[in-house]
Amino acid sequence: MSEPSQSPRTSDTLPSRERRQWLQAASLGGAGALLGGTSTEAVAGPGDSAGRPSKVLRYALRVAETGFDPAKVSDLYSHLIIANILEGLYEYDHLARPAKIRPCTAAAMPEISNDYRVFVVRLRPGIYFSSDPAFKGKKRELVAEDYIYALKRHADPANKSPIWGDYEELDFIGLNALREEALKSRKPFDYDRVVPGARALDRYTLRFELSQSRPRLVETLAVGDALGAVAREVVEFYGPEEIMGHPVGTGPFRLARWRRSSLIALERNPDYRERYYDAEPAADDAEGQALLARFKGRRLPMLDGVEVSIIEENQPRWLSFLNGEHNFLERLPEDFASIVIPGGHLAPNLSKQGLRAYRSLVSDIVLTSYNMEDPVIGGYTPEKIALRRAINLALDIPREIDLVRRGQGIPAQSMTVPNTTGYDPHFRSEMGQYDPARAKALLDIHGYTDQNGDGWRERPDGSPLKLVKRTQPDGQSRQLDELWQRNMNAIGIQIEFLSAKWPENLKACKAGNYQLWGLGLSATAPDGQGALASLYSPLVGSADYARFKNEAFDEIYRRMQVIPDGAEREALFRQAKRIAVTYAPYKFHLHRYVTDVTRPEVLGYRRGVFWQNWWQYIDIDTSLTRKA
Repeated sequence: MSEPSQSPRTSDTLPSRERRQWLQAASLGGAGALLGGTSTEAVAGPGDSAGRPSKVLRYALRVAETGFDPAKVSDLYSHLIIANILEGLYEYDHLARPAKIRPCTAAAMPEISNDYRVFVVRLRPGIYFSSDPAFKGKKRELVAEDYIYALKRHADPANKSPIWGDYEELDFIGLNALREEALKSRKPFDYDRVVPGARALDRYTLRFELSQSRPRLVETLAVGDALGAVAREVVEFYGPEEIMGHPVGTGPFRLARWRRSSLIALERNPDYRERYYDAEPAADDAEGQALLARFKGRRLPMLDGVEVSIIEENQPRWLSFLNGEHNFLERLPEDFASIVIPGGHLAPNLSKQGLRAYRSLVSDIVLTSYNMEDPVIGGYTPEKIALRRAINLALDIPREIDLVRRGQGIPAQSMTVPNTTGYDPHFRSEMGQYDPARAKALLDIHGYTDQNGDGWRERPDGSPLKLVKRTQPDGQSRQLDELWQRNMNAIGIQIEFLSAKWPENLKACKAGNYQLWGLGLSATAPDGQGALASLYSPLVGSADYARFKNEAFDEIYRRMQVIPDGAEREALFRQAKRIAVTYAPYKFHLHRYVTDVTRPEVLGYRRGVFWQNWWQYIDIDTSLTRKA
C-alpha cells in the first residue's frame, strides 16, 4: 500500500483541500547517516539513568521512512516525522469532530476574495526556527518568504517533488511558468523571481492568487508536512544531498538522531514559542471534552522526546510493545485482533494491565492498482476492461477482511474514503461484489480461454496470460499473496509475485515499471476529491498510480475543483465513481478499522482524522512508566 500517504487530507465544516490534500501512500503490509553519533539512544535530557528524557513516547512503524525533506518525499511515514518538526500556516483542531481548521503560525484565517482566487494570510510575529548551525548562532525569525520558498521548492525541477502535481493543478499565477522556464532552459530554478501568485507583500504577509477559483485552498495551507515553512539558508547550508537528514522548522520537536530505517529520535524544541493546550471539541463529544478539561492550559509540547523505531514484522512489533520497550502501539497488527480486541473490546487480561485501545474507521482505502499502459492488463478496449473487471470480481474481499485482516475493515464500493466529502456509506457498486462465476463468464465471452489445454487461460490472440504482482517480504503481504494465488487459480489465471521492499515498489509504480501492485492511500484533508486524483491523467507518475487517462473523468475533476461544496459537486462525485467502476483501473478492496493501544503511562491520546502533528498533545505519567 502506498502507506509508507502517501503524501495529504480533508473536513466537514470547512472547505476541502485540493488534490494532494488528498491521499498519502502507505504500505500494505542503504546505510544512512546517523545524526549525532552511532548510538540508537535518544538525546540525553532530564530523566532516567540511561540518559533518556523523562517523558518519551516510544513506538515502532512498520515501514521505513525515506527522509525528511518535504519537497522530496510522499510517503506517510516520512511525513509523520516532518509534521512534528515543520509547521504550516494552518492546522486542524486536534479534538474537533468533524474536522476544523484553525491558525497555526498565521495570525488569523485568510482574507479570501469573493471568487476564491485571492488569499491573503498574515503571520504571527515572534515565531522562531529551532537553532541550527545554518543560522550561525543567530535567532532566525519565521517570515512570509519562508512559506513562499517552501512552495517554490516543490516547483523546482531539480527536487523532482513527487507531489508537485498537487500544486501545479492549483495554478498559482506565474509559478508553473517559472518551472517551465527552468525545464526548457536547463538553468537553475530562479528562487529570487517574484511570482505574482505566491509572494510576500511584507515581512509577515503572504498573498496567493490562483488562475481559477479554488474554494478549498485553505486545506492545502493546513498541511505542514508538505508546505511547512523552510528556511532557505538551511537548504543552502546542507545542500541537496544532506538536507533529507536536516529538517529544521518552527514546530514543537527537532530531529536529534537518525539511523536510517532503524531509529528516529526527536527531542523537545527548546526554541518553541509559548503555546498552550486548547481545542474546541463538540459539545456532545464526551471524550474530547474530557481531554480538554484535563489538559487545557498546559504548555506544549508536554513530551521531552519521541523515539520511533522501524519494525517491519508484526510479531516483534507487538512483542516490543507488550514487553514495555514501547509505550504506544500505532496500528495493532491485524493478525492479533482476535486476541487483543475480541468483539471490538480490549481483552480483560490486557485491560487489567492498564492498557487502553482506541478503535476507529480511518479515512483510507486499500486497493490494487493496474498499470493501464501494461500490454497484458492495461488498455481501454472491451476485452481489457473485461479482464480487469473479472479479476476484481474474483477477489474474495470478504475473506481478506475476515481472515487476513481479522475483521478489521469494511468493503470499499468506490475510491472515496470515510470522513470526506463524496463518501456515501449507502453507495453500492460492482467493486463491492465477490462473484467468481461472473468473472469466468466475462473471461469466456471476451476470448480469455484455455486454448492449448494446459489448464490456464490465454489471451484472445493465443499469447500467454500471466499476471505479475509486486509485493513485499512481510508476513501480511505473504498472506495476501496466498489469497491472490487462490483466487486467480479459481478462474484459471496464472500469477507470480515479485517481492521487494515497499519504497522500491513505490518507485517502480510511479515510473510505470509494474503490472499490478497493492497499496493503501490515506486522506489528508476533508475534501474527497483527493481520492479522485488517483484517476486524473495530468497526475500520471504521481497520484495517478494506474496511469489512467480519460477525458470525461478529467473534465469532471476540473469542474469539481472550482465549485463550492454542495449538491452539484456531489453529483459530480457520483459520475466520477461510475467511470472508475466501469473502466476498473483499480480494485478498491476495503476501508480499515485501526486500533491503537497505549500503555498506562501514555495520557491524552486521540487519533487524528487527517493530521499527524499530534505528539505535542501527549503526556507521559513517569510514575507509571515500565522500565524496558
